[in-house]
Amino acid sequence: TSVSHSHMCCPPLGLESLRVQDSQLRASSHKRYGLGAHRGRLNIQSGLYDGDFYDGGWCAGQEDVGQWLEVDARGLTNFTGVITQGLNSIWTYDWVTSYKVQVSNDTHTWHPCRNGTEEAVFPGNQDPETPVLNLLPQPVVARYLRINPQSWFPNGTVCLRAEVLGCPLPDPNRPPRQPLPTAGLDFRHHNHTEMRKLMKRVNDECPNITRVYSIGRSYLGLKMYVMEISDNPGMHEVGEPEFRYVAGMHGNEVLGRELLLNLMEYLCREFRAGNPRVVQLVTQTRIHLLPSMNPDGYETAYKLGSELSGWAMGRWTYEGIDLNHNFADLNTALWDAEDNDLVPHEFPNHYIPIPEYYTFANATVAPETRAVIAWMQRFPFVLSANLHGGELVVTYPFDMTRTYWKAREPTPTADDGVFRWLAAVYATSNRAMASEQRRLCHHEDFTRYGNVINGADWHTVPGSMNDFSYLHTNCFEITVELSCDKFPHASELPAEWENNRESLLLYMEQVHRGIKGVVRDGDTEEGIANAIISVDGINHDVRTASHGDYWRLLNPGEYEVTARAEGYGAATRRCRVPFENVPTPCGFRLYRTRPPGRGRHRLPPDPPLRLQRQRLRRLRAHRRAP
Repeated sequence: TSVSHSHMCCPPLGLESLRVQDSQLRASSHKRYGLGAHRGRLNIQSGLYDGDFYDGGWCAGQEDVGQWLEVDARGLTNFTGVITQGLNSIWTYDWVTSYKVQVSNDTHTWHPCRNGTEEAVFPGNQDPETPVLNLLPQPVVARYLRINPQSWFPNGTVCLRAEVLGCPLPDPNRPPRQPLPTAGLDFRHHNHTEMRKLMKRVNDECPNITRVYSIGRSYLGLKMYVMEISDNPGMHEVGEPEFRYVAGMHGNEVLGRELLLNLMEYLCREFRAGNPRVVQLVTQTRIHLLPSMNPDGYETAYKLGSELSGWAMGRWTYEGIDLNHNFADLNTALWDAEDNDLVPHEFPNHYIPIPEYYTFANATVAPETRAVIAWMQRFPFVLSANLHGGELVVTYPFDMTRTYWKAREPTPTADDGVFRWLAAVYATSNRAMASEQRRLCHHEDFTRYGNVINGADWHTVPGSMNDFSYLHTNCFEITVELSCDKFPHASELPAEWENNRESLLLYMEQVHRGIKGVVRDGDTEEGIANAIISVDGINHDVRTASHGDYWRLLNPGEYEVTARAEGYGAATRRCRVPFENVPTPCGFRLYRTRPPGRGRHRLPPDPPLRLQRQRLRRLRAHRRAP
């Protein structure tokens, strides 16, 4: 991808991305099954327990210079380099400090890699996590490659994780791999400048349905660009729901960024070609795509490149903030109020105000987080997904455990059924997740749950964007972990687009599931902003947008729905949601409980809304000047 070595043009074989299967990895010995050859993959993560069945690398059973890890490329390959890491473990320090490389065509006769006449000895690792690349003195053609450790960290043992670089040679006995059918999309990694160029190009190609805007700047001043795709870009149409995808919150989890750039290109091209599905999506939905929420972190990872950025470089912002822990914790206040039976009559079950401490000048709130919170206020988003990487699973709120000292426990929202449906839509239509051949990425087998899990039941994340979105706005948001490999090599991008294209489209279409309508003043017929929509039996309300329109995601069934607004009498009606993905119209007319005073047509906002707005104003006051 973006690695700066001239003859490192051969891609990785795919130990990290799992394209290389367990059966292609063999070793001279292993300490135990959990440290077998199949675990010797770059960036693989260990389980939490010492002696885990799924541990963080390959470890030899003996400590001598006769140990090896062998990769079968399954065909003649021009090997150009090897990348190694130490063992991923919180219990021990183990890494290889030097190694030799041997190659073979039959596993019986082995030829050492030479540097001139000498057998080459390659420098290994200095710590467990930093990947170290060694290019071979000359590329060598063979089918099998062995990494043969010569020395290791004195207090440790022979352990490593690896990736092998090589180009497969044409094999007359095997048909060439068919190119994927989506030629024409820009499959490569885009740094900030290249991303901006691609967005401009799509905007130039489809000026009638696209608009590029910025929601703010990163700490280092890079603009956070959004692509809007709609048949009326730049304006909210009454009754049309707004959708967003957010990628790159962790800068080194890069697949989401590239998928959103490909999605822009795809929607533009297919709309112009008259693809009926895309035309319907674009004309009935206002779509916002934010490919890079953490542009500074991305640049850090991009400069190191796909194979050398390790597991964490670029995850955090330039200031060292993890953006997925940086949103205001609204869960604690809600759960305290619930425990005291105050919800919803004394404490709101939606639009929960930001806590006061979060608005102080000295609060650690990243400029990237502030920009996204302001963006959430500007648009009446209904549905969203937050694209991550490093696993293959879809998670839904809550992300934070209700029992504060527990690392994981199921913590459902009031809309658990809808969230499970939304997560299942993405997971079941995703080719990588749905594949029967798929093996687990690291140490958790999510296939047992259909590749869907409640976020807090996986691991607790206080201050997550998903929980904040659900409790502070109308928007339902899930997290998609897109791939085992956080930074796939560019050669993997066409296949990853094929894995995700249907899921990305199908998930956007879910914004139309449930009920929608306009709440109007019965006398003037004007829309009423910030009216509250309650569904009987679900302790989570939504509010109308500035024109009085609302959308409420619901699973099929019959519901009793109530609309209320400050100064108006409430109205209730029954609305039925069908199995088809078509929103049920469910509008309301409300009548004033007291006639408006002279010159005072607008009623003051209700108290919870007043508090929410006041806190947001205080949060905005502390934004650093750009």
